[in-house]
Amino acid sequence: MLQLIDSLPAGARVLDLGARMGSFSTSRTDLLVVRLDLETPPARASGAYVQADAARMPFAGRCFDAVISNHSLEHFEELDAVLGEVGRVLRSVGALFVTVPDASTLTDRIYRWMGRGGGHVNAFRSPEDVIRRVEAVAGLEHRGTRVLFSSLSFLNAHNFVARPPRKIALFAFGNERFLAVLTWLLRGLDRRLGTRLSYYGWAFYFGGAHPPEPDEPWVNVCVRCGSGHPEAFLRRQGAVRKLTWRCPACGGFNLWTG
Repeated sequence: MLQLIDSLPAGARVLDLGARMGSFSTSRTDLLVVRLDLETPPARASGAYVQADAARMPFAGRCFDAVISNHSLEHFEELDAVLGEVGRVLRSVGALFVTVPDASTLTDRIYRWMGRGGGHVNAFRSPEDVIRRVEAVAGLEHRGTRVLFSSLSFLNAHNFVARPPRKIALFAFGNERFLAVLTWLLRGLDRRLGTRLSYYGWAFYFGGAHPPEPDEPWVNVCVRCGSGHPEAFLRRQGAVRKLTWRCPACGGFNLWTG
């Protein structure tokens, strides 16, 4: 996602769809970032905020160069209407980036169990289903898919904005180092047993969006901010210290799972 945003030309318009407080941050000041959500967020990232229904966007047609739907499609009750609006407001050469959870994974089941459904009204169980729906309704060609790995960052105590449910006690009350160890164990079990315990979902690239190269799995995902990083990038940043690494984005503590 951040690679896509960094590749946009100066003056490009970016729509953060279902943004809440902002689903991404960027240091670029030469982009117009519009964050749309049905509710007014308690805190805000940079950019202009619009309170509106994603199924009925108050924007002119073909006005955005990129649309970012970062963990939002699973929350929209009128999904086809939202996808139709995405196709309407995106330029003909514009880029759409989508991430969604796989409803069959351990991570998504924990999330919905902890949050009594977590607001998920759309359950995605295969990448093909997502691709067919976006292509058919939004009219955007699929360019690539990347598997996303989990870090259970939604359980991290650093991210609590309200009192967490009592169930959090089963996860050491969101202790960051406990989550780092748990993530490391789940990755190890997946490699040895061929399971999918540490999988989260998928990232999709449509329209003018293309997946970054090389197309390697990003298994090192921060347990605090949830950002996935390629191994080469982390080593260039000097973030790796033997069996641990610190997230360049937020400083979170992680165990090396690559």
